[in-house]
Amino acid sequence: MCGIIGYVGPRRAEDILLSGLSRLEYRGYDSAGVAVLTSQGLSLLHRVGKVENLRQAVLESGVTGNLGIGHTRWATHGLPTEENAHPHLDCTGKIALVHNGIIENHRVLREKLRTRGHLFRSQTDTETLVHLVEENYEGDLVEAVRRALAEARGAYAVAVVHAEHPQEIVAAREGSPLVVGILPGEGFLASDVPALLPYTKTFHFLEDGEIVRITPGRLEIWDSQGSRKEPVFRTVPWDPLSAEKLGFRHFMEKEIHEQPRAVADTLRSELTTPWEEGLGKVDLSQVEHIYLVACGTSYYAALVAEYLWEPLLGLPVAAEIASEFRYKTPAVGKNTLVVAVSQSGETIDTLMALRGAKEKGAQVIGVVNIVGSAIAREAHAVLYTRAGLEIGVAATKTFTAQIAALTLLGLWLARSRGTLSEEELQKLKDELSQAPRLVEQSLLVGPAIEGLAQKLHSFPNFLYLGRGILYPLALEGALKLKEISYIHAEGYAAGEMKHGPIALVHEGMPVVVLYSAEELPEKVLSNIQEAKARRGILVVFGDDAREELRELTDHLVLLPKASRLLLPFTFAPALQLLAYHIARLRGTDVDRPRNVAKTVTVE
Repeated sequence: MCGIIGYVGPRRAEDILLSGLSRLEYRGYDSAGVAVLTSQGLSLLHRVGKVENLRQAVLESGVTGNLGIGHTRWATHGLPTEENAHPHLDCTGKIALVHNGIIENHRVLREKLRTRGHLFRSQTDTETLVHLVEENYEGDLVEAVRRALAEARGAYAVAVVHAEHPQEIVAAREGSPLVVGILPGEGFLASDVPALLPYTKTFHFLEDGEIVRITPGRLEIWDSQGSRKEPVFRTVPWDPLSAEKLGFRHFMEKEIHEQPRAVADTLRSELTTPWEEGLGKVDLSQVEHIYLVACGTSYYAALVAEYLWEPLLGLPVAAEIASEFRYKTPAVGKNTLVVAVSQSGETIDTLMALRGAKEKGAQVIGVVNIVGSAIAREAHAVLYTRAGLEIGVAATKTFTAQIAALTLLGLWLARSRGTLSEEELQKLKDELSQAPRLVEQSLLVGPAIEGLAQKLHSFPNFLYLGRGILYPLALEGALKLKEISYIHAEGYAAGEMKHGPIALVHEGMPVVVLYSAEELPEKVLSNIQEAKARRGILVVFGDDAREELRELTDHLVLLPKASRLLLPFTFAPALQLLAYHIARLRGTDVDRPRNVAKTVTVE
């Protein structure tokens, strides 16, 4: 959500800012801007819409310099207009600031600043920060930023430049991600790693409360108490080419087809040693119940884990939506294990749920894709997925990689609790090692699904049904369709049909049913008959071509056979392809759907 980029060094700052903002487009935004320090002072340019609009404006202006900050904004406070786009300037025109997050007490601060003569040009909460920095500036930009942020309440990642400090960027974070890269004679700053991959793979990930000064080739850090800290640099094993489409029509299509590798890499790194950082120190002897907390697609991966783990562990296991979990006063204590699942490792609701659980004495394990992210740092132990960079806003390869990692974690927990023998564990690991091959086989039905999409893309409503471990896949299939095609789609547990959803079924309503011989097949057949009797258009994704199924189905997509443990790896890619092709045929922005952000770092 939103994007920040900064540069100081000998190169043309505007080129690096625009390149970085382009690489952050997947995070979701509606306007963009840059502030570049030129020989005449700070030059500010804003544009509503795509980064390409801003690029054209910079080209026409002739702005150039060696220090600058840029931003892509996703509107929260104030409409998406040029006036509300970042960066914002103070009253003197010498200080520019960009901000991700929300300043909760901005109204009080704005009123106080107005009474002191400050002129506001936007409706954003962010503009209060730049005026606070102006109020506190006495020659030391770091101290001015520190004092300004001490008055603010909320979540933020900020970057600040001053015309009188031509080789300095000051940045800070509290609840919203920032990374810094340093090369000889150069300094880089961004809200996410992809923006900086063309220049370096080694980064310092800011921790909450840290303030940093970036100068050419040097990084200085202070903690929330003002004490000096040494930077901790981590290497991210991503190739810059992963941010290119490589012949695919969209990043989403490319990432769907990268799933065999993403799953294989996740399993390959863990099958021999099924623990990552700190798992060996997690004490399961007193654990009485387990919560998996997550948001969006990660929540559906957690729900898959709930179905897998409970019979393995003999413990109550519950997947919870993080934004609800953190506010409902859950029964969490020293006998609780909380597993926080997040692709970015920065999802604010999941991060806050993790912190709340730790405060109550729970043990916390993070399952994340980003090395050095907040959840990875703050959890007692962390298991990494190996999906690599995902540009498309709609999660695809990170979803199947999460399921792979969570399945491994479930096996490790079962072994640690003694509910699986070594022989049983090895048998399940061998079974799980077939997952990448099954994903590849599932992707082979792509041409058939593309043809199916031609027949279905004009329908305005879809119903998705599944039972057992396929129920979370039905939810995820519906989410994928609605978020990238803007078609209204709902996912339900098929057994709930008679309790209300059946009222939706009518002639002209596509009903997508997930059917497997491994998961209550006779029950699902009954649900199919119910939908057929109401003249629904039956679209069945199944691993069985039995005659009765063919007779009832209008469109049957036959998937490879798999055990119950492996069903998510056959159904997920096929459902992603259906959503992708329908959205493509409808002409939507598949990689950057409207109103949706890749990483949600504000409530």
